[in-house]
Formats: sequence, C-alpha cells, structure tokens
Amino acid sequence: MSKPKYYITTAIAYASGKPHIGNTYEIVLADSIARYKRLQGYDVFFQTGTDEHGQKIELKAEAAGITPKEHVDKVAGEIHRIWDLMNTSYDKFIRTTDADHEAQVQKIFKKLYDQGDIYKGAYEGMYCTPCESFWTESQLVDGKCPDCGREVKPAREEAYFFKMSKYADRLIEHINAHPEFIQPVSRKNEMMNNFLLPGLQDLCVSRTSFKWGIPVTFDDKHVIYVWLDALTNYITGIGYDCDGESTEQFKKDWPADLHLIGKDIIRFHTIYWPIFLMALGLPLPKQIFGHPWLLQGDGKMSKSKGNVLYADDLVDVFGVDAVRYFVLHEMPFDNDGVISWELMVERLNSDLANTLGNLVNRTISMTNKYFGGVVTNTGVTEPVDEELKAVALGVPGKVAAKMENLRVADAITEIFTLFKRCNKYIDETMPWALAKDEAKKDRLATVLYNLTEGIAIGAALLEPFMPETSERILAQLNAKKRGLEELDTFGLYESGTKVVEKPEILFARQDMKEVLAKAEALQEAQAKAAAEEAAKESAAQGGSANAAGTAANVAGGAANAAANVTGSAANAAGGAADAQDGTCTCGCADGAAEAVIDIEPKEEITFEDFGKMQFQVGEIIACEAVKKSRKLLCSQVKIGSQVKQIVSGIKAHYTPEEMVGKRVMVLVNLKPAKLAGVLSEGMLLCAEDENGELALMVPEKPMPSGAEIC
Repeated sequence: MSKPKYYITTAIAYASGKPHIGNTYEIVLADSIARYKRLQGYDVFFQTGTDEHGQKIELKAEAAGITPKEHVDKVAGEIHRIWDLMNTSYDKFIRTTDADHEAQVQKIFKKLYDQGDIYKGAYEGMYCTPCESFWTESQLVDGKCPDCGREVKPAREEAYFFKMSKYADRLIEHINAHPEFIQPVSRKNEMMNNFLLPGLQDLCVSRTSFKWGIPVTFDDKHVIYVWLDALTNYITGIGYDCDGESTEQFKKDWPADLHLIGKDIIRFHTIYWPIFLMALGLPLPKQIFGHPWLLQGDGKMSKSKGNVLYADDLVDVFGVDAVRYFVLHEMPFDNDGVISWELMVERLNSDLANTLGNLVNRTISMTNKYFGGVVTNTGVTEPVDEELKAVALGVPGKVAAKMENLRVADAITEIFTLFKRCNKYIDETMPWALAKDEAKKDRLATVLYNLTEGIAIGAALLEPFMPETSERILAQLNAKKRGLEELDTFGLYESGTKVVEKPEILFARQDMKEVLAKAEALQEAQAKAAAEEAAKESAAQGGSANAAGTAANVAGGAANAAANVTGSAANAAGGAADAQDGTCTCGCADGAAEAVIDIEPKEEITFEDFGKMQFQVGEIIACEAVKKSRKLLCSQVKIGSQVKQIVSGIKAHYTPEEMVGKRVMVLVNLKPAKLAGVLSEGMLLCAEDENGELALMVPEKPMPSGAEIC
C-alpha cells in the first residue's frame, strides 16, 4: 500500500542579507510539521529556498561593488548554511536563479499573455522600494507604505498588468467553500474584508526601471515582477511545465498540502497566487497558514544598534535544539511571540535543564546506583502508577490533535506535560526511600522501569521538534526508536536493558550575567560591522544625498525586514510613574465629549521639554488583570518592532478582552516603574470626563503600529 503524499513549502527567503531568527523560525516550524507527518507515515516532500531577483538586490550588489549574481550566490549560501545548522530536513532547496525555474517563469508569463490575462499598460503611483510595490494615494497610511511604514516616492513606468478582477469572484467562492483554505481564520477575514470584497485592482507584473530579474521573452525592456517569479517556485520546483509534459513528481505532489508563510506576505499567497493558478488551470493548494511573527523583546531590531538576533549566534550559546525548542514553543498559534536573550536563558534553565534534562539524568543515575544500570519490570504495581501510565498513553493522541490544527507550541506543551508528570511520579514514589528497604527492591525496580518507559515515550514524541535531543535520550536509555503506532502501549521498553553508565548532561544551566555579557559583545561587533557596511555603501553611492538615501534605504531594509519577520513588534507603555499610589495611571488628557472641563493648569514647559517625550501608536496584543489590584490592567503593547509592558489604572472602564486589538496612543519613553509589583514601561493616554469616566485615546484614522504622534 503506497503512502499518502504530503507536500509542504516555506516562503522562499529573500536573498538581500543574512536571515535573522524570525526568518529562521519559519523553516524550523515547517521542519517540525514535515517530520511529524513522516512519523505518521506520509510520503513528505518539503521544499524551501531563496527568492533572488528584484530592485533591492540590484541596489545591494551595486553598493557592494559586485554583480547581483555574486551577491545572491553569497547570501543563498549563508541561508543554506543556517537552514542546515538548524537541522531542517528539507528535500529541495530551490533558487529563483535556477535555469529551469527561470525558463518556466518566462513560459508562464507568455502563456498568460497569450490567453489575455496579461496586458500592456503604464503604472503611475507611489512606489515603495523595500516592498517593491506601487500604491495609490488612498492606500497609503499617513503618506507612507501601508505594508512597511516607510517612505514612498511618485513613479511612473510602462508595465504589464494581470487582470486580477477576472478571477476574484471564483476565489471568493473557493474561500467560502473551503474554510480551511486560509488559516488562522483571522487571516481569512482580513483578506476577504480588506481586499477581495472591496474589489481587486489589476496587478503590475513587470518592471522596466531595473534589470535584475527574469526578462520577458517578447519584450526585453521588461523583467518579470518578483512576486510572479517567486510564487511560481512552488510548482516549478516539483517539475511543472506549462507548455509541455510536467514530471511525475508534479502530478503526484500538486496541489500543495500546506504553504507555510509569514503573516506579512499572506496577501500575495492567498490572493495573487491562487489567481495565478486559476489562470493556469491548476488546482489551488489545500491550505495556506500565515504564521505570526517572532518579536524582538527588548526593542526595535537594528543592525546599527547591534541587537538583531541571528540563529547561529543563539546556537553558539544555547545549542541547536534549545533554539528550536524556544522558537517553536514560545510562538502562539495566532498571536506574535517574543524572543530575547533573557527569555532564552529562563526557558532553557526551567524547561530544558530542569524539567527534561534533570529528569533523564536522575532516572539513569538512580538505575545505575540501585541496579547496576539494568532496568527491570518486576510487575510490583501500586495505584499511583496508573495515573502516570494514563498520562503517557494519552499524550500521543493529544499531540496528534494539536498537530492536525498546526498548533505546534501546544503539541510541545503536551509532551512536556508527560515529563512533568514523570517528575511528579518521582516525588510521589520517592525511590531513595524505597532503596533503604530491601523488601521494597522489586517495587523500586518497577518505579524506575515506569520512569524509563515514560521518558522513552516522551522522547519518541519529541523527535519532530528536537530531533537531536530525542536521539540522545533514546541512546542513553538504549531504547529503540518507536513509531507513533507503537505509542498506544505502555511497557514496550525491553525489561533487562542496561542504560549508559554515566548520563550526559542534555542541557547545562546558563548563568544570566554570563549570557548577557556574551550578547553585549555580539551587539558591539554587530554594530561595528553595520557601521563599516554603511560607510562602504555610502562611498559606493558616490556620497550624493540621493545615493546615500538609497544606501540607507537598502541597508535599513534588511534591519526593517528583520524587525518585521522576527516581528512587527510592539511597544507600548502604560501606567507609569505619576500614579505610584495606585490611582489613575493612564495619563489622562484634557477634555470630554459633551462638556467643557476646566482643570488647574500645570507649570508651563518649553518646547524642548515637550520634545523629550516620545509618543507613538501602539497595538495591544495581550492584556490581563493585575492580581491583587482592583484598578490595574497589564497590557502587552507593540509599537513598530518593540513590545512593551504597560500597567494602567483602567480596569473599571475596560475588560482585558476589550483591550486586545485596540490601536492606542502611547507615551513610550517614560521611565519604567513598578505598580503593584508589576513593571510598567510607559503610559497609555486617556481622557477623563467630569464623572470620572475614562476613554483611551485612539487615532482617528487607521495608523500602523509604531507611527509617530507629533
């Protein structure tokens, strides 16, 4: 009987620079899903790669004094190295500069042109170079790019366009008929309400203002727009031929079972890509999952600041599986996650070194101490054993249910529930006490057997997420690797097996001060390298203001992209120092909706004093009540690429549920203070009327997180 197929892809990484930890999260997430599917018996094909064309790359190469191909060869090699470092089990690494891919893209463009889906025209609008996108004036947010928040410039150029509206109704019908097509549901609602239902504009699919792209065969002034080029990798990589015979692999694997992508490019994958496929007469992928971002926890990521987090730096300090564990376990299903050096240390010490590592070490050490390393099931059971067995046998099904819905973090939590239960079992049975009574030796043997079996089951389930750790645990136990179908029975560990004489430390505890010292040294080196790179780019651009601006835009693009994929983070600050007594902590402003309120004026300040205050728009991504406080709410607020914790005295006016999702005005640079023992890093601005009713100050128009209030 043949295995069912499962074709999974990541977005291909843009080859403008070294991938940061947010980019790396996606490949690790996809790898965990692919590995789990293989355990389930699927014939998995896992594809990733690099997107290597476009104006940004042309500018980067020019600034570095090399050709675009030399630039992308270097960057693609670095991406390849990091994907391998993270032990990802991809089956194909495609590059959009591969000759077979380029040839197919040209044929696809010609086919769509010949059938009338592409036509020639001219584009005039506001152009964002980092996003390589045109926008109309109405689409801009505060005069800036609605995707990245950066400057746009007026531009006009001859271009070919794709008739998006021709297929829009078909796509809407498909999405309505297949609720699983776009996940999470919030992403589907965003695409429907913001783009499809208001009506699609025709899409620019060629460019003439730069040359680093795939030429249009019948009009060599034009190169093919990077998204039409990049998106088609999902079919060219498995052998699609639009005017010939596609390969057997394409016939087997298409449609894709899962496109795994960051939420910032969900529009391209759920609107443009399905419509391109419809035009080609191909079935649509079964599911597109727009995962959230991994946010920098201690401020906006910036090369110049030296605080961009890279996977290889983290691996040097914590190890591959510790980094895999963190990025997978700390990322919620549909909300952004946060990463920092401090959080990494805390998780490694608590979850990995203590809960897991100490469990394995103690169990093997006690087996060696009391039985010469031989694990024997003597069958002397007590009621306490049944709960451990029930947890061990229940976890595989719970993990399967979580993975079916792509809730990877929750699946890992279920596995660690088993490890925690094993630790509790040690406390309940007290093997050291049993060892003092010769009459209880058989009972002690059974206790250690049950622990060994529980760990072996957990290690088998851990393989997709932490493959090296799983292998190391099983090797120390001398346990056979089990398939998922074998995890429905407790007691398959062969009685009489001998464990290793000396257990190895799976995860060494880390000292916070030492790690932060290493991080500081890395930041200094990174900032120095960024300054040198900026100087080279400025010199290469000839020192003109325009060229320097271009270089800054390109260099900033890498840092901003880093901030975007590790997060579109957010910082907000609230409830700060002017309310240390626990009264209103929200920075109430003057005025009310229906009345004129006079308040006693405070001391006048100078413009310079006012200029010291930094106000920005923040998005509340999480909120909870502060324990033991009647007035305080604690919000996690994202601003640009930061997340800040803000405590505000508005519990009487807003529930935590009402707070989540609001765009609010934030005083960002207020000195941190503790309120009711909880750190607050800023202030949410509110207005208060004569009755003491409070209202959060919110932007009149939709504003991106991080927009400056001036």
